[in-house]
Amino acid sequence: MWKAMIDRLLRGMIADGLLVLKWPDGSTSRYGPGGEIEVKGHLKDESILRDIALRPQLAIGEGYMDGRLVLENDDCYGFLALMVRNLHRGTMPPWFRAADSLRIATRALATRNGVARSGRNVRHHYDISDDLYARMLGEDMQYSCAYFARPGLSLEQAQAAKKAHIAGKLLLEPGMRVLDIGCGWGGMAMTLVRDYGARVVGVTLSENQLATARARAEKAGLAGQVEFRLMDYRKLDERFDRVVSVGMLEHVGLPQFPTYFQRVHDLLAPGGVALIHAIGNLAKPHATSPWLAKYIFPGGYIPAQSELAPAIEKARLATTDLEVWRGHYGPTLHAWRDRFEASLDWVRTQYDERFIRMWRFYLCACEAAFEEGPQAVFHYQLARDQYAVPVTRDYLYSEDAAQMLHAAQ
Repeated sequence: MWKAMIDRLLRGMIADGLLVLKWPDGSTSRYGPGGEIEVKGHLKDESILRDIALRPQLAIGEGYMDGRLVLENDDCYGFLALMVRNLHRGTMPPWFRAADSLRIATRALATRNGVARSGRNVRHHYDISDDLYARMLGEDMQYSCAYFARPGLSLEQAQAAKKAHIAGKLLLEPGMRVLDIGCGWGGMAMTLVRDYGARVVGVTLSENQLATARARAEKAGLAGQVEFRLMDYRKLDERFDRVVSVGMLEHVGLPQFPTYFQRVHDLLAPGGVALIHAIGNLAKPHATSPWLAKYIFPGGYIPAQSELAPAIEKARLATTDLEVWRGHYGPTLHAWRDRFEASLDWVRTQYDERFIRMWRFYLCACEAAFEEGPQAVFHYQLARDQYAVPVTRDYLYSEDAAQMLHAAQ
């Protein structure tokens, strides 16, 4: 029965490309007409059939981690790209659509991230090893989408370009007080201090990130101009000229969007400007992958614009600019994946093979989501007063702005 259910699912789903699947009994099936992506896989034992039939999105990832799903040449990315591409093209059976609809309907319950739960969620992902992140991300440890402003940029150049582009949208002036919500390992905050003369407060819920950010600021001689705190943004009660938040909104959770944007409003001084950089869903709302929620980002949620707009409006914030980045996060993730794979000798001294396969599956799944699915990056520029920002985008492309972007690259 389980094999028949999976067979029906794949025959309706694979409308582009080819999946050649070997079953536990040794038989082989072919799915799809062929095309750009062709992958061969082997389901190694009977136990995985029931799991995939009942919980395909969770069980496929767990099967790969456990070695019950083996891919020829370990083509994890090709397999996931094929799955994501056809998830939006093929015809899914009624039972799959019903389960997906239920997860969408209950997505708010799954992302009720109060203060205590938010702390646990962040520690689950970020407090594993700074060394792992440094090897994967590079010296500045930018763990968000880079900005490939022109062809041929290295990852480091594209990350510097991202920071320069964000700083331009913040319309910074020397001496301005800036809040960095979800400051990570401190790279953005230190750039705003060093290159733009800002005074920055960065908040994080990760003890690893806090320690690293403070050490980096001390080493760079910036400790007197940037302050890092182990603190939930909801606990702040101050005013700032500017607010920046890069890659943090994805951790907020659907029920907390009104609170998040209300806090952005309340933390901004009159005339203040905020820039929110976050992964966004270009299609209608959907639920977080159960595998990602269990193993990588508990409490995480990727919002659609239809879910953000009401919260922004309710907070009385003016959307002064909205930019959508397409084609930038796929190359960013690909670079991270290359660096992770190049570091496997070191990784194996710290982690077991199951962790390695989990992390590889994570990076491949996210890259496939951007290259084959409806995911992008949203840049919301928000203000308490719509005229706090120039009425054209010319300021972003002025000679001074061009020089800053070129210097960053």
